[in-house]
Amino acid sequence: MMKLTTPLKDSDIEKLKAGDTVKITGIIYTARDAAHARLVKLLEEGKELPFDPKGQIIYYVGPTPAKPGNAIGSAGPTTAYRMDSFAPKLIEVGLKGMIGKGARSDEVKEYMIKHKAIYFAAVGGAAALIAKSITKAEVIAYDDLGSEAIRKMEVVDFPAIVINDIYGNDLYEMGQKEYNIED
Repeated sequence: MMKLTTPLKDSDIEKLKAGDTVKITGIIYTARDAAHARLVKLLEEGKELPFDPKGQIIYYVGPTPAKPGNAIGSAGPTTAYRMDSFAPKLIEVGLKGMIGKGARSDEVKEYMIKHKAIYFAAVGGAAALIAKSITKAEVIAYDDLGSEAIRKMEVVDFPAIVINDIYGNDLYEMGQKEYNIED
């Protein structure tokens, strides 16, 4: 189990291999489809983003409201491919990590290799457990999107698994080969 602290550096990412389990501590941001569309539009217009993506991780999540005494409600991952049309632009401007569930497109994988970024999976079905690693959450942009607003979250030992590394490895493909599973 490797411990990572955000913001991520290239030297952190170079040590990670598909299949590694990690615990992330520091700041991570949340964003889903609608927020990604707005971020990419800002980039295309040459405008400033609501946070600096350099070295950062975006968690693809739309958390439920927090219960009294908790920083956040259930916070399970959303399907990553829905962000695939937006991810390359964010990777180009310095995003170093993404957390979601499911496979990524070939284009996103190529950008991760070229720009040294990593894709982690969080375990679907463990949303309440994952939420325990989130110590603080605040909306920083797009409050009108409700649960899909961009949040800045402080996390301690957030559990994740490396799916795509910068060496072209894909844990999902590796698992299929290991068990002779056809597409």
